[in-house]
Amino acid sequence: MAETATGGGGQRQYSDGRVELDPAEGELPANGFTNDDLIPVPVERRTWTTYNFLALWVGMAHNIPSWTLASGLVALGMDWRQAVLTIALANLIVLVPMLLSGHAGTKYGIPFPVFARAAFGLRGANLPALVRAAVACAWFGIQTWIGGEGIFLLAGKLLGRSWQEAADLGGYPWTQWLSFLLFWLIEIVIIARGMETLRRFENWAAPFVIVGALALLVWITVKAGGFGPLLSQPSTLGWGSGFWKVFFPALMGMIGFWSTLSLNIPDFTRFGGSQRAQIRGQALGLPTTMTLFALLSVLVTSGSQAVYGAPVWDPIQLAAKMENPVGILFALLTVLVATLSVNIAANVVSPAYDLANLLPRFVDFRTGALITGVVGIAIFPWRLIADPHVYIFTWLGVVGGLLGTVAGVLLADYWLLRGTRLHVAELYRPGGAYWYTGGWNLRAVAALLIGGLLAVGGSHSDAGPFPRDGVIPLLKPLADYGWAVGFASAAAVYTALAGLPGNGRRRRRTGHS
Repeated sequence: MAETATGGGGQRQYSDGRVELDPAEGELPANGFTNDDLIPVPVERRTWTTYNFLALWVGMAHNIPSWTLASGLVALGMDWRQAVLTIALANLIVLVPMLLSGHAGTKYGIPFPVFARAAFGLRGANLPALVRAAVACAWFGIQTWIGGEGIFLLAGKLLGRSWQEAADLGGYPWTQWLSFLLFWLIEIVIIARGMETLRRFENWAAPFVIVGALALLVWITVKAGGFGPLLSQPSTLGWGSGFWKVFFPALMGMIGFWSTLSLNIPDFTRFGGSQRAQIRGQALGLPTTMTLFALLSVLVTSGSQAVYGAPVWDPIQLAAKMENPVGILFALLTVLVATLSVNIAANVVSPAYDLANLLPRFVDFRTGALITGVVGIAIFPWRLIADPHVYIFTWLGVVGGLLGTVAGVLLADYWLLRGTRLHVAELYRPGGAYWYTGGWNLRAVAALLIGGLLAVGGSHSDAGPFPRDGVIPLLKPLADYGWAVGFASAAAVYTALAGLPGNGRRRRRTGHS
């Protein structure tokens, strides 16, 4: 890797476009905006290959909520073709901001909260970081509850009725709470060992989960003697206005499923060996894996309908119907690995960095991970996934709208206004180029608030926390397109505000490679 001109500003750029701080300038000063987990990754430690990113996505996409996405759409009236098409299109769309955000991580070796400082300011970056962290904590709780449920149900097949019918505590058997806690502890132990341990775990978890899912397909196919009638079940929506009324909010919900990662993907791409590695790895890993996994879930569920007379969409519930102890143990291990791989990578890494960014002197990566684990329990995750209408339209739709707004500001700033040029050292320096007004870029905050209001202000539901006519009835028509509205409006508002008088100093001082 040949070294080229440094580009000035105490940083050097290499022939492949990656940038690092010039070692001759010394280390970043110790202040309230630096710690070992937030500083840029040196080029020699950016070693993730295409396979590492591919394995990361295979490991994250092969999980229980991904499996049941298609079931949620079928429950809303789609047939399996419409459900798989919706999921495939959503993942192609969300891949675009994923790659655009990932570029900054690979080029500069910085995590998401530091990347956000360029647009929001050194202090203002805590606003989008904490929004992202709150969502990740909720997802962490959901996935941990699902993993604990897997332990509870499948272990009950081995340990008998006394385990499954234990005394109730808060509406669930105490053994299910114990399973929840056990799974939580396993996650915390793995993430406490750091990012390199995570990379190695994802490398072997990805193929293992694929084998497990295919084994479940073979088992149900043999048991059914072929697939059942689910594949021929017609859509109750048709392809007319009834379908499109459900399609667009469902599409936004599916985008919302990975909109979290479209923001904090620099947390992973900062270890990328090249832009080509992160682009190819993500492009091969995300849309293909999610689409094939949705199709696989439909095929297995179809087989379950033929065997049991009703579709069993939850793979844990389906595996619990096995009688062979070896098969049950293998299913249990597959569920654990699948849920661990997504939950640790997608829902612990980002809030750990986000919380470290909030209080760098007191919170490091491991402490942030522990805080995430505690908050993930406190949000009562078992209530979020009980109803597909609430899960897809309310939870995923609102989350997607808010995070799309953040993505619109970040990508407009990085790609449209700066042309991907950042001054890395200034991202850690109070009073520097990204200090704005007391550490806050008020233009970015305004764009975030306006975009967020347009995206989720009209949120409505028939069986959820919002009024049927919308929180703000005038904005109700926009709510079904929350992610797109939030992304586009925030990007447009921020770009317009950035051109107003008083912003020239910032743009002049940050024009570095």
